[in-house]
Amino acid sequence: MALNKKQIRDLYSKRAGQYDLSANAYYLIGFREVKYRKLAVSKLQLKPGDTVVEIGCGTGLNFPYLLDAIGQTGRLIGIDLTDAMLVKAKERVRRNGWSNVVLAQTDAATFGFPSGIDGAISTFALTLVPEYEEVIKRASRALKRGARLVVADFKEPAHWPMWIVTLGVLLTKPFGVSLDLAERRPWEVMRKYFSNVETTEAYGGFVYVAAGEKA
Repeated sequence: MALNKKQIRDLYSKRAGQYDLSANAYYLIGFREVKYRKLAVSKLQLKPGDTVVEIGCGTGLNFPYLLDAIGQTGRLIGIDLTDAMLVKAKERVRRNGWSNVVLAQTDAATFGFPSGIDGAISTFALTLVPEYEEVIKRASRALKRGARLVVADFKEPAHWPMWIVTLGVLLTKPFGVSLDLAERRPWEVMRKYFSNVETTEAYGGFVYVAAGEKA
């Protein structure tokens, strides 16, 4: 059963301390998480000076790639539901001396996106939000014309046998993944609010990266 927001917050509060280490552990089964994060960031097509919002930024694993794209004159706004994850993100920001990162603990479904932003991104987070369509709609309204929303997340592969799908769910269960999340399909919802939505499947179709432009 999909977790509610309190359960998600409690889960990630417990996992925050070891989140980076546990995420990297997926390399042991061939899941190159960093590859998909970099791919998602590249799909944003950001440039120096841009403002980008990361939805569900967690401990800030995407920050180096986003900041490389927007440079010192850009602005990165990271939001997350869990304060313990943001504590780790703040430590990463301080350790690297980044002065153009703003962090906020908030519910993505009610977050007031700044108007005229140049990009929005969510990696391995949006499917956990029950009101994910509301998040997509709010992001679409805030983006500049031609700016992009990019989502990278898990999905149920179309042609995998169920026992492999079940195994995949078990492996990702520590991060709140459950089989019924397969009914949430952000890449399809994006087509209601964005034009030119392109979807790239990876890792046997278990992961997708979807990018849509603001018309």
